[in-house]
Amino acid sequence: MPGDLRDQLAHVGYDVVQAGLVCGSGGNLSARIPDEDACWVTASGTWLDRLSRTSFAPIRIADGAPATLGAGALPAPRLAPTSELALHLALYRARPDVNAIVHLHPQTALLLDALGEHIRIVTTDHAYYLARVSTVPFRLPGGAEVAALTAAMAADGTNCLVLSQHGCVVMADTVELAHKRARNLEEAAQLTYRALTLGRLDSLREVPEEFLDRLAGPEPVSV
Repeated sequence: MPGDLRDQLAHVGYDVVQAGLVCGSGGNLSARIPDEDACWVTASGTWLDRLSRTSFAPIRIADGAPATLGAGALPAPRLAPTSELALHLALYRARPDVNAIVHLHPQTALLLDALGEHIRIVTTDHAYYLARVSTVPFRLPGGAEVAALTAAMAADGTNCLVLSQHGCVVMADTVELAHKRARNLEEAAQLTYRALTLGRLDSLREVPEEFLDRLAGPEPVSV
């Protein structure tokens, strides 16, 4: 992965659009800036497959104001941040272990939510990267209420959440891991939907609980 966080986020943006996880300027990305109380966040209206280093605004996590980066940092353009800024900031405040946030509008995950179905954890990869998927009840996008509710539901360590009739948000300690979680979330949703269309959802086997328990244990598990 490229070294600069903005390059990493731009790579994620291009890939998730190519994968059909978002259309155009839907969705937004951010990464916590090392040694700063700040994050890079996509600017308002940016297309995720056209991002560059100048597509991100530096924002203070504590109060949401534009950030002035430390000595030696190049000046950043004054850009209006995404309308979902409150969501990103609330999650960073609630989860000091989170360094990257990916918010997308993946079609299959949202269709399952609209049908009242939850995403099943079908493979060991899904278990490893997602662990569990929670659903945040519908609140108006871009507001303080959806931000606070999502942060409260993520406070227990949940890293993958479906925002009902809106999108999904995934978190991780690195941009790369957040990217993998976003991809695995939609794959799990697609497998769940295929089982639903085949009329076999009730017989779809999820990953055994003992494997999930091993993942939660002190010994690392490879998949």
